[in-house]
Amino acid sequence: MTESEHRTVLLRGGDVHSPADPFATAMVVERGHVAWVGSEGAADAFASGVDEVIDLEGALVTPAFTDAHVHTTATGLALTGLDLSGARTLADALDLVRAHSAARPEDRVLLGHGWDAARWPERRPPSRRELDEATGGRPLYLPRVDVHSAVVTSALLDLVPGVTDLAGYHPDRPLTAAAHHAVRAAAHAAVTPGQRAGAQRAALRHAASLGIGTVHECAGPEISDEEDFTALLALAADEPGPRVVGYWAEAVSGEKDARRVRELGAVGAAGDLFVDGSLGSHTACLHEPYADAAHTGTAHLDAAAVAAHVTACTEAGLQAGFHAIGDAAVSAVVEGVRAASEAVGLARVRAARHRVEHAEMLTPETIAAFAELGLTASVQPAFDAAWGGEDGMYAQRLGAERARTLNPYAALLRAGVPLAFGSDSPVTPLDPWGTVRAAAFHRTPEHRISVRAAFTAHTRGGWRATGRDDAGVLVPGAPADYAVWRTENLVVQAPDDRVARWSTDPRSGTPGLPDMTPGVELPLCLRTVVAGRTVFVRPNE
Repeated sequence: MTESEHRTVLLRGGDVHSPADPFATAMVVERGHVAWVGSEGAADAFASGVDEVIDLEGALVTPAFTDAHVHTTATGLALTGLDLSGARTLADALDLVRAHSAARPEDRVLLGHGWDAARWPERRPPSRRELDEATGGRPLYLPRVDVHSAVVTSALLDLVPGVTDLAGYHPDRPLTAAAHHAVRAAAHAAVTPGQRAGAQRAALRHAASLGIGTVHECAGPEISDEEDFTALLALAADEPGPRVVGYWAEAVSGEKDARRVRELGAVGAAGDLFVDGSLGSHTACLHEPYADAAHTGTAHLDAAAVAAHVTACTEAGLQAGFHAIGDAAVSAVVEGVRAASEAVGLARVRAARHRVEHAEMLTPETIAAFAELGLTASVQPAFDAAWGGEDGMYAQRLGAERARTLNPYAALLRAGVPLAFGSDSPVTPLDPWGTVRAAAFHRTPEHRISVRAAFTAHTRGGWRATGRDDAGVLVPGAPADYAVWRTENLVVQAPDDRVARWSTDPRSGTPGLPDMTPGVELPLCLRTVVAGRTVFVRPNE
């Protein structure tokens, strides 16, 4: 424990979001944990016995956010590299590629991210010929915003012998499946250890500046590599910043595999263990064909493979998990986990808190199964904000009727399914309050949840997803992971006005949160603290 973690600090003169005292204005932190929360008057008794007193000047203190699904290195490379998410047209994107290529003459491979042809008037991605021209013939890797397909230059293909024979290779369309994985591996292999460490630091610094105290790194052999994963965990352990909880998405068949996952530093063989792909790339696996393509997507794992993985992980005491987006993929997960529970016992499966990433296309039956099997839904509300609605990408891919069923957060909560919120950054940006807003103001009104429930899913929910019930909340004994915010009036917002009216009554004892109404300015992070150690202070504050 560092000297700063030994220090006893009193924060006072603000609002402290705590179930221990809904009207708390002060908090004491000692030895990296919350020691006390309470009123301003009671804080006087602590003032002379602490090492430091911080005057909050009316600021709000909340638990730090946990982003339950992050690709840290890719996030850092997007922050420091070519970001096409703001391109309004195909021509804009090609102009950005030209400028980036000219500005980075030393890079062995050019890396970009974030294009989404569904948003462009041309409705098509850049062709290989166009990218070859824009880069002057240099290697370039440009994954689609969902990272399940990519466009590349001829020079990058030249670095991957045999790529034209791999599944998912298309001479004139984005690469998917094995061909995509092969070119991604070649592109990432060209990133030097120095570039990688710089990208990881940039991502973690950015997370800290947004009040994020913990990120769940979702890594695996099809996404990154072992060196990237272990280097990130080592960097996070050695330098001040957000906690990094590592997941390694590799199938486990027995204790030997489980031991290897643990030796890498992972807490689970979970995260992006792909059962299917994504809706944007037409690779999410569906029961019925896409509305705009005559097929049902791609299945990577069937129920038997799911069952084998969950059984082996449960017997080894290891958390399992999967990436599943389409309704057929979610059905395969449910069928497989249920088979595992019949093999090893439902109580053991439930206790392991296995998790499902994304879980977008759910039905009442699969929601009930999640609750029965104790599965955590690790979900990304920003997906709905980006692609939901009557005219969004989901409606293009599925038709409006099926699209309206996606991301049913209210139904999950009603069924008792634990929610953990994340961003899948860099697919959608690190933006915790924006994520809370996206869930509270879901594009499909019946799926909306209260701001309080959304905030809980993005703080305590991430801790619970790792098996920790004692954290993500500011109560005595909890880890002192918190953020300080400049914000306006605190309110209680829920989809049902009757609930909101009761919750604002002082008798309900419901602590308020910032106003998440679309258009209202989101809170500004002034300070982020992890285990009592300050990891971010806004300049000039």
